[in-house]
Amino acid sequence: MAQVEESIEVHVPVNTAHDRWTRFESFPKPMGVERIEQRTQTLTHRATSVGGVEREFDAQITERIPDERFARTAVGGEAEQAGVVTSHRLDGTRTEVVLQMDFDPDGPAETVGDKPGLVREQVTGDLEGFEHFLETRGQETGARRGSV
Repeated sequence: MAQVEESIEVHVPVNTAHDRWTRFESFPKPMGVERIEQRTQTLTHRATSVGGVEREFDAQITERIPDERFARTAVGGEAEQAGVVTSHRLDGTRTEVVLQMDFDPDGPAETVGDKPGLVREQVTGDLEGFEHFLETRGQETGARRGSV
């Protein structure tokens, strides 16, 4: 099982950062996400493209604490991965977003691709894209605020 942890400081309040992360359907394309559909309160369907590898899978939301933590894990299908995003308030206008992912590279292409750190590079780029997305959109509305 491979692991990646990256963080970024964004210049938005913690609630804006967390709210944006829970608005799956409108994630920016640079996040490696082609599509996320909310199927139930705790189940999403994802289509991703990371490092040229395309996948579709369901993910169960295992934990959601508003303005603090969001966790999910793949269920069924071929993808074996889990992720946690935590939001840390630095002050009233800055937040540190930390992304942790565990994944099982599938097949030789992904195993070889991970060795030089391509997945870490993708995650770093994704967080930078998320930062740009956050800082150019302003205040968020319509987020999923309930706990899971």
